[in-house]
Amino acid sequence: MTSTPSGPARAGYAPFAHLTVPNAALYRRVMGAFLAAKERFAVHLRPEDVFAVLPPECRPADLDAVVKALDSLVEWGNLRADPDTSRVTAVEDFYRKRFIYQLTQAGEAAELALSAYDEALGRRGALQAVALHDIVTQLRALLVIAAEQEDELEGEPDAAKAHLALSALTSRFEALAENARAFMGSLQRTIDLHDVEVEVFLAYKDRLIQYLERFIQDLITLGGRIALLIGELEERGRVGVLLRLAAAREAADAAPDEAESAEARAYERWVGRWSGLAAWFVSADGRESQARLLRGRALGAIPQLLAVVRQLNERRAGRSDRSADFRTLARWFAEAPDDAARHRLWRAAFGLYPARHLTVDADTLDRRAAQAVAASTPWAEAEPLRISPQLRRTGSYERRGKTRRVQDRSEQRRRLAEIAAKQAQEIAAARARLATDGTTRLSALGELDPLAFGLFLQLLGDALATWRPGMTATVATSNDGTMEVRLTALADGTTAQIRTPGGTFRGPDHLVEITDLTRTGQVRADDTSTGGER
Repeated sequence: MTSTPSGPARAGYAPFAHLTVPNAALYRRVMGAFLAAKERFAVHLRPEDVFAVLPPECRPADLDAVVKALDSLVEWGNLRADPDTSRVTAVEDFYRKRFIYQLTQAGEAAELALSAYDEALGRRGALQAVALHDIVTQLRALLVIAAEQEDELEGEPDAAKAHLALSALTSRFEALAENARAFMGSLQRTIDLHDVEVEVFLAYKDRLIQYLERFIQDLITLGGRIALLIGELEERGRVGVLLRLAAAREAADAAPDEAESAEARAYERWVGRWSGLAAWFVSADGRESQARLLRGRALGAIPQLLAVVRQLNERRAGRSDRSADFRTLARWFAEAPDDAARHRLWRAAFGLYPARHLTVDADTLDRRAAQAVAASTPWAEAEPLRISPQLRRTGSYERRGKTRRVQDRSEQRRRLAEIAAKQAQEIAAARARLATDGTTRLSALGELDPLAFGLFLQLLGDALATWRPGMTATVATSNDGTMEVRLTALADGTTAQIRTPGGTFRGPDHLVEITDLTRTGQVRADDTSTGGER
Protein backbone atom coordinates (compact mmCIF):
# COMPACT_ATOMS: atom_id res chain seq x y z
CA MET A 1 0.00 0.00 0.00
CA THR A 2 1.46 3.34 -1.03
CA SER A 3 0.99 6.84 0.37
CA THR A 4 -0.56 9.59 -1.68
CA PRO A 5 1.69 12.64 -1.98
CA SER A 6 0.28 15.76 -0.37
CA GLY A 7 1.45 19.27 0.47
CA PRO A 8 4.88 19.96 -1.06
CA ALA A 9 4.72 16.72 -3.03
CA ARG A 10 1.73 17.96 -5.01
CA ALA A 11 3.53 21.27 -5.62
CA GLY A 12 6.28 19.56 -7.60
CA TYR A 13 8.38 18.02 -4.82
CA ALA A 14 6.99 14.48 -5.02
CA PRO A 15 10.52 12.92 -5.28
CA PHE A 16 11.04 14.03 -1.65
CA ALA A 17 7.83 12.39 -0.42
CA HIS A 18 9.66 9.19 0.61
CA LEU A 19 11.35 11.10 3.44
CA THR A 20 8.14 11.62 5.45
CA VAL A 21 6.42 8.24 5.15
CA PRO A 22 6.88 4.99 7.08
CA ASN A 23 9.87 2.89 6.01
CA ALA A 24 11.74 6.06 4.95
CA ALA A 25 15.05 4.36 5.82
CA LEU A 26 14.31 1.56 3.36
CA TYR A 27 13.49 4.05 0.60
CA ARG A 28 16.78 5.91 1.20
CA ARG A 29 18.79 2.70 0.97
CA VAL A 30 16.99 1.63 -2.21
CA MET A 31 17.77 4.98 -3.84
CA GLY A 32 21.36 4.67 -2.62
CA ALA A 33 21.59 1.34 -4.42
CA PHE A 34 20.55 3.01 -7.69
CA LEU A 35 23.13 5.80 -7.25
CA ALA A 36 25.86 3.24 -6.58
CA ALA A 37 24.80 1.29 -9.67
CA LYS A 38 24.96 4.42 -11.80
CA GLU A 39 28.57 4.99 -10.71
CA ARG A 40 29.29 1.52 -12.16
CA PHE A 41 27.51 2.57 -15.38
CA ALA A 42 24.61 0.18 -14.68
CA VAL A 43 21.40 1.82 -15.88
CA HIS A 44 18.69 -0.71 -14.96
CA LEU A 45 18.21 -2.81 -11.83
CA ARG A 46 15.81 -5.65 -11.14
CA PRO A 47 14.13 -6.12 -7.74
CA GLU A 48 16.39 -9.06 -6.90
CA ASP A 49 19.45 -6.91 -7.71
CA VAL A 50 18.30 -4.25 -5.25
CA PHE A 51 17.48 -6.92 -2.65
CA ALA A 52 20.97 -8.41 -2.97
CA VAL A 53 22.88 -5.12 -2.46
CA LEU A 54 20.94 -4.01 0.63
CA PRO A 55 22.91 -4.46 3.90
CA PRO A 56 21.95 -7.72 5.66
CA GLU A 57 20.92 -5.91 8.85
CA CYS A 58 18.54 -3.65 6.87
CA ARG A 59 17.31 -6.14 4.30
CA PRO A 60 13.55 -6.95 4.39
CA ALA A 61 12.43 -10.49 5.11
CA ASP A 62 11.25 -11.14 1.54
CA LEU A 63 11.53 -9.69 -1.95
CA ASP A 64 7.92 -8.45 -1.99
CA ALA A 65 8.78 -5.61 0.42
CA VAL A 66 11.46 -4.37 -1.98
CA VAL A 67 9.03 -4.59 -4.91
CA LYS A 68 6.47 -2.52 -2.99
CA ALA A 69 9.14 0.07 -2.17
CA LEU A 70 10.16 0.24 -5.84
CA ASP A 71 6.55 0.71 -6.93
CA SER A 72 6.06 3.53 -4.42
CA LEU A 73 9.20 5.27 -5.68
CA VAL A 74 7.89 4.95 -9.23
CA GLU A 75 4.62 6.59 -8.16
CA TRP A 76 6.50 9.49 -6.56
CA GLY A 77 8.64 10.01 -9.65
CA ASN A 78 12.00 8.86 -8.24
CA LEU A 79 12.21 5.79 -10.49
CA ARG A 80 10.87 4.68 -13.84
CA ALA A 81 9.60 1.14 -14.43
CA ASP A 82 9.91 -0.58 -17.80
CA PRO A 83 8.59 -4.05 -18.68
CA ASP A 84 11.27 -6.70 -18.30
CA THR A 85 10.89 -8.64 -21.57
CA SER A 86 14.36 -10.15 -21.54
CA ARG A 87 13.27 -12.99 -19.26
CA VAL A 88 10.01 -13.88 -21.06
CA THR A 89 10.09 -17.53 -22.13
CA ALA A 90 6.37 -18.30 -22.41
CA VAL A 91 3.08 -16.54 -23.17
CA GLU A 92 2.12 -16.64 -19.49
CA ASP A 93 5.16 -14.52 -18.63
CA PHE A 94 3.63 -11.54 -20.44
CA TYR A 95 0.84 -11.47 -17.84
CA ARG A 96 3.22 -11.47 -14.88
CA LYS A 97 4.37 -8.25 -13.25
CA ARG A 98 8.04 -8.05 -14.21
CA PHE A 99 9.78 -4.70 -14.38
CA ILE A 100 13.25 -3.24 -14.52
CA TYR A 101 13.83 0.10 -12.80
CA GLN A 102 16.07 3.08 -13.41
CA LEU A 103 16.58 6.54 -11.90
CA THR A 104 14.55 9.44 -13.27
CA GLN A 105 16.06 12.89 -13.63
CA ALA A 106 13.93 14.18 -10.75
CA GLY A 107 14.90 11.22 -8.54
CA GLU A 108 18.60 11.72 -9.22
CA ALA A 109 18.33 15.45 -8.48
CA ALA A 110 16.56 14.71 -5.19
CA GLU A 111 19.30 12.28 -4.12
CA LEU A 112 22.03 14.76 -5.03
CA ALA A 113 20.27 17.41 -2.94
CA LEU A 114 19.97 15.02 0.00
CA SER A 115 23.64 14.08 -0.30
CA ALA A 116 24.60 17.77 -0.22
CA TYR A 117 22.36 18.25 2.82
CA ASP A 118 23.94 15.31 4.68
CA GLU A 119 27.43 16.54 3.81
CA ALA A 120 26.71 20.09 4.98
CA LEU A 121 25.07 18.83 8.19
CA GLY A 122 28.11 16.79 9.16
CA ARG A 123 30.70 19.28 8.01
CA ARG A 124 32.95 20.84 10.63
CA GLY A 125 35.18 22.91 8.35
CA ALA A 126 38.79 23.92 8.81
CA LEU A 127 40.93 27.04 8.85
CA GLN A 128 43.02 26.52 5.73
CA ALA A 129 46.34 28.28 6.17
CA VAL A 130 47.64 26.60 2.99
CA ALA A 131 44.85 28.30 1.03
CA LEU A 132 46.27 31.70 2.04
CA HIS A 133 49.63 30.77 0.48
CA ASP A 134 47.86 29.54 -2.67
CA ILE A 135 45.91 32.80 -2.95
CA VAL A 136 49.17 34.78 -2.72
CA THR A 137 50.69 32.56 -5.44
CA GLN A 138 47.73 33.01 -7.81
CA LEU A 139 47.62 36.78 -7.27
CA ARG A 140 51.31 36.95 -8.13
CA ALA A 141 50.59 34.94 -11.26
CA LEU A 142 47.91 37.47 -12.24
CA LEU A 143 50.43 40.27 -11.67
CA VAL A 144 52.86 38.51 -14.00
CA ILE A 145 50.12 38.11 -16.64
CA ALA A 146 49.20 41.78 -16.30
CA ALA A 147 52.88 42.74 -16.64
CA GLU A 148 53.21 40.62 -19.79
CA GLN A 149 50.16 42.37 -21.17
CA GLU A 150 51.76 45.76 -20.60
CA ASP A 151 55.05 44.66 -22.15
CA GLU A 152 53.52 43.18 -25.32
CA LEU A 153 52.84 45.48 -28.24
CA GLU A 154 49.40 43.98 -28.84
CA GLY A 155 48.38 44.57 -25.24
CA GLU A 156 46.40 41.31 -25.13
CA PRO A 157 47.37 38.74 -22.44
CA ASP A 158 47.01 35.00 -22.79
CA ALA A 159 43.32 34.26 -22.17
CA ALA A 160 44.04 30.65 -21.14
CA LYS A 161 46.58 31.71 -18.50
CA ALA A 162 44.24 34.41 -17.15
CA HIS A 163 41.29 32.01 -16.98
CA LEU A 164 43.28 29.26 -15.26
CA ALA A 165 44.81 31.64 -12.72
CA LEU A 166 41.45 33.25 -11.90
CA SER A 167 39.75 29.84 -11.67
CA ALA A 168 42.40 28.54 -9.27
CA LEU A 169 42.26 31.77 -7.26
CA THR A 170 38.48 31.83 -6.84
CA SER A 171 38.36 28.09 -6.14
CA ARG A 172 40.85 28.36 -3.28
CA PHE A 173 39.18 31.51 -1.95
CA GLU A 174 35.68 29.99 -1.97
CA ALA A 175 36.99 26.88 -0.20
CA LEU A 176 38.77 29.06 2.36
CA ALA A 177 35.69 31.20 3.05
CA GLU A 178 33.29 28.26 3.25
CA ASN A 179 35.56 26.21 5.50
CA ALA A 180 36.18 29.22 7.75
CA ARG A 181 32.43 29.75 8.19
CA ALA A 182 31.85 26.08 8.94
CA PHE A 183 34.79 25.91 11.33
CA MET A 184 33.78 28.99 13.33
CA GLY A 185 30.24 27.62 13.60
CA SER A 186 31.50 24.27 14.88
CA LEU A 187 33.93 26.11 17.18
CA GLN A 188 31.06 28.04 18.76
CA ARG A 189 29.15 24.79 19.27
CA THR A 190 32.28 23.38 20.91
CA ILE A 191 32.53 26.41 23.22
CA ASP A 192 28.85 25.99 24.12
CA LEU A 193 29.47 22.22 24.61
CA HIS A 194 26.68 21.37 22.16
CA ASP A 195 27.03 17.88 20.64
CA VAL A 196 30.45 17.61 22.28
CA GLU A 197 31.53 15.14 24.94
CA VAL A 198 33.26 16.87 27.86
CA GLU A 199 36.04 14.29 28.02
CA VAL A 200 36.70 14.61 24.30
CA PHE A 201 36.78 18.41 24.58
CA LEU A 202 39.29 18.34 27.43
CA ALA A 203 41.46 15.89 25.48
CA TYR A 204 41.83 18.00 22.35
CA LYS A 205 41.47 21.60 23.59
CA ASP A 206 45.27 22.13 23.65
CA ARG A 207 45.61 21.08 20.01
CA LEU A 208 42.64 23.28 19.10
CA ILE A 209 44.22 26.35 20.71
CA GLN A 210 47.55 25.68 18.97
CA TYR A 211 45.67 25.28 15.68
CA LEU A 212 43.99 28.67 16.17
CA GLU A 213 47.30 30.35 17.05
CA ARG A 214 49.00 29.00 13.90
CA PHE A 215 46.17 30.20 11.67
CA ILE A 216 46.11 33.64 13.32
CA GLN A 217 49.86 33.94 12.69
CA ASP A 218 49.41 33.06 9.00
CA LEU A 219 46.45 35.41 8.70
CA ILE A 220 48.51 38.28 10.14
CA THR A 221 51.51 37.69 7.87
CA LEU A 222 49.59 36.88 4.68
CA GLY A 223 46.29 38.78 5.01
CA GLY A 224 47.92 42.19 4.59
CA ARG A 225 50.08 40.85 1.77
CA ILE A 226 47.00 39.62 -0.10
CA ALA A 227 45.29 43.01 0.41
CA LEU A 228 48.34 44.75 -1.04
CA LEU A 229 48.43 42.47 -4.09
CA ILE A 230 44.72 43.06 -4.73
CA GLY A 231 45.27 46.81 -4.47
CA GLU A 232 48.19 46.70 -6.92
CA LEU A 233 46.15 44.76 -9.47
CA GLU A 234 43.27 47.24 -9.21
CA GLU A 235 45.63 50.23 -9.43
CA ARG A 236 46.96 48.94 -12.76
CA GLY A 237 43.39 48.88 -14.06
CA ARG A 238 43.79 45.45 -15.62
CA VAL A 239 41.33 43.51 -13.44
CA GLY A 240 38.39 44.21 -15.73
CA VAL A 241 40.36 43.06 -18.80
CA LEU A 242 41.39 39.83 -17.08
CA LEU A 243 37.83 39.15 -15.97
CA ARG A 244 36.49 39.74 -19.49
CA LEU A 245 39.07 37.36 -20.95
CA ALA A 246 38.06 34.67 -18.43
CA ALA A 247 34.36 35.23 -19.18
CA ALA A 248 34.93 35.05 -22.95
CA ARG A 249 36.87 31.80 -22.63
CA GLU A 250 34.22 30.35 -20.34
CA ALA A 251 31.46 31.18 -22.85
CA ALA A 252 33.43 29.99 -25.89
CA ASP A 253 31.49 26.73 -26.14
CA ALA A 254 28.05 28.34 -25.92
CA ALA A 255 25.64 28.15 -28.85
CA PRO A 256 26.10 30.95 -31.44
CA ASP A 257 22.76 32.58 -30.63
CA GLU A 258 23.54 32.57 -26.90
CA ALA A 259 27.24 33.47 -27.02
CA GLU A 260 26.79 37.17 -26.23
CA SER A 261 24.36 36.64 -23.34
CA ALA A 262 26.43 33.76 -21.97
CA GLU A 263 29.56 35.94 -21.97
CA ALA A 264 27.67 38.75 -20.20
CA ARG A 265 26.43 36.37 -17.51
CA ALA A 266 29.90 34.87 -17.11
CA TYR A 267 31.46 38.33 -16.76
CA GLU A 268 28.89 39.26 -14.11
CA ARG A 269 29.77 36.10 -12.16
CA TRP A 270 33.50 36.87 -12.36
CA VAL A 271 32.93 40.45 -11.18
CA GLY A 272 30.99 39.13 -8.21
CA ARG A 273 33.73 36.65 -7.34
CA TRP A 274 36.44 39.31 -7.50
CA SER A 275 34.35 41.71 -5.41
CA GLY A 276 33.87 38.99 -2.80
CA LEU A 277 37.62 38.29 -2.74
CA ALA A 278 38.46 41.98 -2.34
CA ALA A 279 35.86 42.49 0.41
CA TRP A 280 37.20 39.45 2.28
CA PHE A 281 40.74 40.84 2.58
CA VAL A 282 40.47 44.63 2.13
CA SER A 283 38.73 47.00 4.56
CA ALA A 284 36.98 49.95 2.92
CA ASP A 285 34.39 52.67 3.60
CA GLY A 286 34.34 52.06 7.34
CA ARG A 287 33.67 48.34 6.85
CA GLU A 288 36.09 45.84 8.32
CA SER A 289 37.25 43.04 6.06
CA GLN A 290 36.13 39.47 6.69
CA ALA A 291 39.74 38.48 7.31
CA ARG A 292 39.99 41.03 10.11
CA LEU A 293 36.67 39.88 11.59
CA LEU A 294 37.81 36.25 11.37
CA ARG A 295 41.07 37.15 13.08
CA GLY A 296 39.22 38.90 15.92
CA ARG A 297 36.75 36.02 16.27
CA ALA A 298 39.54 33.44 16.37
CA LEU A 299 41.48 35.51 18.92
CA GLY A 300 38.34 35.83 21.06
CA ALA A 301 37.70 32.09 20.89
CA ILE A 302 40.94 31.27 22.73
CA PRO A 303 39.98 32.92 26.07
CA GLN A 304 36.47 31.52 25.69
CA LEU A 305 37.89 28.01 25.36
CA LEU A 306 40.07 28.58 28.42
CA ALA A 307 37.04 29.86 30.35
CA VAL A 308 35.11 26.68 29.45
CA VAL A 309 38.03 24.57 30.65
CA ARG A 310 38.15 26.53 33.90
CA GLN A 311 34.42 26.03 34.48
CA LEU A 312 34.69 22.29 33.79
CA ASN A 313 37.61 21.99 36.20
CA GLU A 314 35.66 23.87 38.87
CA ARG A 315 32.72 21.50 38.43
CA ARG A 316 35.04 18.52 38.71
CA ALA A 317 36.53 19.95 41.90
CA GLY A 318 33.05 20.07 43.41
CA ARG A 319 32.68 23.85 43.47
CA SER A 320 29.16 25.21 43.30
CA ASP A 321 27.85 26.79 40.12
CA ARG A 322 24.51 28.18 39.02
CA SER A 323 23.34 25.04 37.24
CA ALA A 324 24.19 22.90 40.28
CA ASP A 325 22.31 25.33 42.54
CA PHE A 326 19.20 25.15 40.39
CA ARG A 327 19.35 21.35 40.28
CA THR A 328 19.59 21.27 44.08
CA LEU A 329 16.65 23.68 44.36
CA ALA A 330 14.62 21.53 41.94
CA ARG A 331 15.33 18.48 44.10
CA TRP A 332 14.15 20.37 47.19
CA PHE A 333 10.90 21.26 45.41
CA ALA A 334 10.42 17.62 44.42
CA GLU A 335 11.04 16.43 47.99
CA ALA A 336 8.74 19.03 49.61
CA PRO A 337 5.91 17.25 51.51
CA ASP A 338 3.05 19.52 50.39
CA ASP A 339 2.14 22.69 48.48
CA ALA A 340 2.44 24.85 51.57
CA ALA A 341 6.06 23.81 51.99
CA ARG A 342 6.69 24.48 48.30
CA HIS A 343 5.22 28.00 48.67
CA ARG A 344 7.46 28.69 51.65
CA LEU A 345 10.47 27.44 49.66
CA TRP A 346 9.49 29.67 46.73
CA ARG A 347 9.24 32.76 48.96
CA ALA A 348 12.60 31.96 50.54
CA ALA A 349 14.33 31.47 47.19
CA PHE A 350 12.63 34.05 44.96
CA GLY A 351 10.50 36.20 47.28
CA LEU A 352 12.03 39.57 46.34
CA TYR A 353 9.20 41.64 44.91
CA PRO A 354 10.32 45.10 43.70
CA ALA A 355 7.82 47.92 43.36
CA ARG A 356 8.01 47.96 39.59
CA HIS A 357 4.76 49.88 39.27
CA LEU A 358 6.32 52.95 40.92
CA THR A 359 8.55 55.46 39.13
CA VAL A 360 10.89 57.85 40.92
CA ASP A 361 11.26 61.17 39.09
CA ALA A 362 14.27 63.50 39.09
CA ASP A 363 12.87 65.84 41.78
CA THR A 364 12.36 62.96 44.19
CA LEU A 365 15.91 61.74 43.59
CA ASP A 366 17.29 65.23 44.27
CA ARG A 367 15.38 65.47 47.58
CA ARG A 368 16.54 61.99 48.59
CA ALA A 369 20.13 62.96 47.80
CA ALA A 370 19.85 66.14 49.89
CA GLN A 371 18.18 64.32 52.81
CA ALA A 372 19.00 60.64 52.88
CA VAL A 373 16.43 58.22 54.29
CA ALA A 374 17.65 55.08 56.02
CA ALA A 375 16.75 51.78 54.39
CA SER A 376 15.21 50.61 57.68
CA THR A 377 12.61 53.41 57.65
CA PRO A 378 9.07 52.01 57.29
CA TRP A 379 7.08 53.19 54.31
CA ALA A 380 4.38 54.66 56.53
CA GLU A 381 6.94 56.96 58.19
CA ALA A 382 8.89 57.91 55.06
CA GLU A 383 8.18 60.91 52.87
CA PRO A 384 5.44 60.11 50.35
CA LEU A 385 6.29 59.53 46.73
CA ARG A 386 5.47 62.45 44.47
CA ILE A 387 3.62 61.30 41.33
CA SER A 388 3.23 63.52 38.30
CA PRO A 389 -0.34 64.70 37.68
CA GLN A 390 0.09 63.71 34.03
CA LEU A 391 0.91 60.15 35.09
CA ARG A 392 -2.09 60.08 37.46
CA ARG A 393 -4.37 61.44 34.72
CA THR A 394 -3.16 59.56 31.61
CA GLY A 395 -1.08 56.69 33.02
CA SER A 396 1.90 57.71 30.88
CA TYR A 397 4.74 60.21 30.89
CA GLU A 398 4.70 60.45 27.09
CA ARG A 399 3.89 63.80 25.56
CA ARG A 400 1.73 63.54 22.50
CA GLY A 401 1.83 65.99 19.63
CA LYS A 402 3.16 66.54 16.14
CA THR A 403 6.16 64.62 14.91
CA ARG A 404 9.35 66.58 14.59
CA ARG A 405 10.39 67.98 11.24
CA VAL A 406 13.12 66.20 9.32
CA GLN A 407 16.41 67.83 10.20
CA ASP A 408 18.90 68.93 7.59
CA ARG A 409 22.12 67.13 8.48
CA SER A 410 24.21 68.29 5.53
CA GLU A 411 26.37 70.36 7.89
CA GLN A 412 27.02 67.33 10.10
CA ARG A 413 27.88 65.22 7.05
CA ARG A 414 30.29 67.89 5.85
CA ARG A 415 31.86 67.99 9.29
CA LEU A 416 32.23 64.19 9.34
CA ALA A 417 33.87 64.31 5.90
CA GLU A 418 36.33 66.92 7.17
CA ILE A 419 37.11 64.79 10.22
CA ALA A 420 37.64 61.71 8.02
CA ALA A 421 39.99 63.64 5.71
CA LYS A 422 41.89 65.03 8.69
CA GLN A 423 42.25 61.56 10.20
CA ALA A 424 43.50 60.19 6.88
CA GLN A 425 46.14 62.95 6.74
CA GLU A 426 47.18 62.26 10.34
CA ILE A 427 47.50 58.52 9.67
CA ALA A 428 49.56 59.20 6.53
CA ALA A 429 51.80 61.54 8.55
CA ALA A 430 52.18 58.85 11.24
CA ARG A 431 53.19 56.29 8.61
CA ALA A 432 55.71 58.74 7.17
CA ARG A 433 57.06 59.42 10.68
CA LEU A 434 57.55 55.71 11.43
CA ALA A 435 59.05 54.75 8.05
CA THR A 436 62.78 54.14 8.41
CA ASP A 437 65.38 54.62 5.70
CA GLY A 438 66.85 51.14 6.00
CA THR A 439 67.57 49.31 9.26
CA THR A 440 67.87 51.21 12.54
CA ARG A 441 67.58 50.59 16.26
CA LEU A 442 64.36 50.97 18.21
CA SER A 443 66.18 53.37 20.50
CA ALA A 444 66.85 55.63 17.48
CA LEU A 445 63.16 56.25 16.75
CA GLY A 446 63.20 59.22 19.14
CA GLU A 447 60.03 60.85 20.45
CA LEU A 448 56.67 59.85 18.95
CA ASP A 449 53.34 61.65 19.08
CA PRO A 450 50.31 59.68 20.37
CA LEU A 451 49.02 58.71 16.89
CA ALA A 452 52.42 57.55 15.62
CA PHE A 453 53.02 55.71 18.90
CA GLY A 454 49.68 53.90 18.64
CA LEU A 455 50.48 52.83 15.07
CA PHE A 456 53.93 51.72 16.24
CA LEU A 457 52.38 49.53 18.97
CA GLN A 458 50.09 47.88 16.41
CA LEU A 459 53.05 47.07 14.14
CA LEU A 460 55.09 45.80 17.08
CA GLY A 461 52.18 43.61 18.20
CA ASP A 462 51.81 42.11 14.70
CA ALA A 463 55.53 41.34 14.60
CA LEU A 464 55.65 39.83 18.09
CA ALA A 465 52.57 37.70 17.32
CA THR A 466 54.69 35.80 14.79
CA TRP A 467 57.65 35.40 17.17
CA ARG A 468 58.38 31.88 18.37
CA PRO A 469 61.05 30.50 20.75
CA GLY A 470 64.43 30.21 19.05
CA MET A 471 63.72 32.91 16.44
CA THR A 472 66.03 35.89 16.01
CA ALA A 473 64.15 37.81 13.32
CA THR A 474 60.66 38.11 11.89
CA VAL A 475 58.68 40.10 9.35
CA ALA A 476 55.00 41.06 9.44
CA THR A 477 52.60 43.18 7.43
CA SER A 478 49.86 45.34 8.93
CA ASN A 479 46.33 44.03 8.48
CA ASP A 480 45.45 46.73 5.92
CA GLY A 481 48.62 46.02 3.92
CA THR A 482 50.00 49.55 4.23
CA MET A 483 53.10 48.92 6.35
CA GLU A 484 55.72 46.23 6.81
CA VAL A 485 57.94 45.77 9.86
CA ARG A 486 61.11 43.66 10.10
CA LEU A 487 62.34 43.00 13.64
CA THR A 488 65.74 41.49 14.55
CA ALA A 489 66.86 40.70 18.10
CA LEU A 490 70.15 42.09 19.45
CA ALA A 491 72.50 40.17 21.71
CA ASP A 492 74.08 43.19 23.44
CA GLY A 493 71.36 43.44 26.10
CA THR A 494 70.71 47.16 25.54
CA THR A 495 67.39 48.81 26.39
CA ALA A 496 65.39 51.01 24.03
CA GLN A 497 63.47 54.07 25.25
CA ILE A 498 60.79 55.75 23.17
CA ARG A 499 59.46 58.99 24.60
CA THR A 500 55.81 59.98 24.20
CA PRO A 501 53.72 62.80 25.73
CA GLY A 502 52.16 60.19 28.02
CA GLY A 503 55.42 58.70 29.28
CA THR A 504 58.42 56.63 28.24
CA PHE A 505 58.15 53.22 26.59
CA ARG A 506 61.01 50.88 27.52
CA GLY A 507 62.01 47.43 26.35
CA PRO A 508 64.83 45.32 24.89
CA ASP A 509 66.47 47.05 21.96
CA HIS A 510 66.05 45.49 18.48
CA LEU A 511 66.99 46.28 14.92
CA VAL A 512 63.90 47.45 13.09
CA GLU A 513 63.03 48.34 9.51
CA ILE A 514 59.59 49.88 8.90
CA THR A 515 58.47 50.34 5.29
CA ASP A 516 55.50 52.44 4.18
CA LEU A 517 54.16 50.23 1.38
CA THR A 518 51.77 52.93 0.16
CA ARG A 519 54.76 55.09 -0.81
CA THR A 520 56.80 52.34 -2.47
CA GLY A 521 53.80 50.91 -4.36
CA GLN A 522 55.76 47.73 -4.97
CA VAL A 523 55.57 44.15 -3.70
CA ARG A 524 58.81 42.72 -2.44
CA ALA A 525 60.04 39.58 -4.11
CA ASP A 526 60.52 37.87 -0.73
CA ASP A 527 57.02 38.59 0.55
CA THR A 528 56.09 34.93 0.30
CA SER A 529 57.89 34.25 3.56
CA THR A 530 55.71 33.92 6.63
CA GLY A 531 58.24 35.34 9.03
CA GLY A 532 60.88 33.44 10.90
CA GLU A 533 64.58 33.13 11.45
CA ARG A 534 66.76 34.66 8.75
